[in-house]
Amino acid sequence: MTYHESDLSQLNHSLVWAGFRQLIPVSLFVAVFGAAFGLAASQKGLDQITATMMSLLVFAGYAQFATLELWTSHVPVLTLIATVFAINARHLLMGATLYPWLRFLKPAKRYGIMMVASDANWAMSIQAFGRGKAGLGLLFGGGLALWLFWVAGTLVGLYFGNAIHEPKRYGLDMVMGCFLLSMVFEGERNLRMLCIWAVAAGASLIAYKGLPENSHVIAGALAGGIAGIIMRDKK
Repeated sequence: MTYHESDLSQLNHSLVWAGFRQLIPVSLFVAVFGAAFGLAASQKGLDQITATMMSLLVFAGYAQFATLELWTSHVPVLTLIATVFAINARHLLMGATLYPWLRFLKPAKRYGIMMVASDANWAMSIQAFGRGKAGLGLLFGGGLALWLFWVAGTLVGLYFGNAIHEPKRYGLDMVMGCFLLSMVFEGERNLRMLCIWAVAAGASLIAYKGLPENSHVIAGALAGGIAGIIMRDKK
C-alpha cells in the first residue's frame, strides 16, 4: 500500500456532507421501506411514540420487522433479544472490516459513527477505502441520510396507517409479509439459496406447529444459518 490507514481516517464537515448527498438516492428507497414499517407497526397496535422511538434508536429495518412478528400482549423478551441479535450479528463483521480506519478515532466518535452503520453506507465506504480514498465521510454522512429518511418514512407510514381503519379491506395487512418476501428475492437466486430457504422455511413451520409461541422465528433463522454454513460457496 502506498498510503497509510491513518490518512484515510479523515472526517470533517465537508466529507460528511458529501457522504450525506451521495446516499440520498438510496435513502429515498429506504424511506419507502420505513413507511412500510410504520404501516405494519400501526396494524400491530403500536402507538406512534413507541414505533417512532424504535426507528430513532434501533435503526435496523430487518430486526424491526422481525420484532413486529413477535409483538403480542406479552412480549417474549428473551426470544426478542435473541432474534434481534441474530439478525444484526453481521454488524460485528462490519465493525471488524472498518477497524483499520476507525481505530485512529477517539472511542466516542468511533462508536457514534457505528450507530448509523448499515449495509449501504458500509459497502460504499469499504469501496472508497479500497480505492485509497477517505471513506468515513461516506460511512457517517451516508448513515445520517439513511437514518433520517428511515425515520421520516416511519412517520409517514404511521400517519396513513392510523388514517386507515380497515387495513384488511385494502390488503394492507399483507404489507409486512410482502416486504419480508421481497428481501428473499433481493439476494442470490440459485439452487444453493433455494435449499437454504427451504430448510429455514421447513424448520420454521415445524417449530410453529410444535414449539412455544414465536419460537419459529429463531428456529427458522438458526436452521437457515446452519444450512448456509454447510452449503457455503467454496470459491
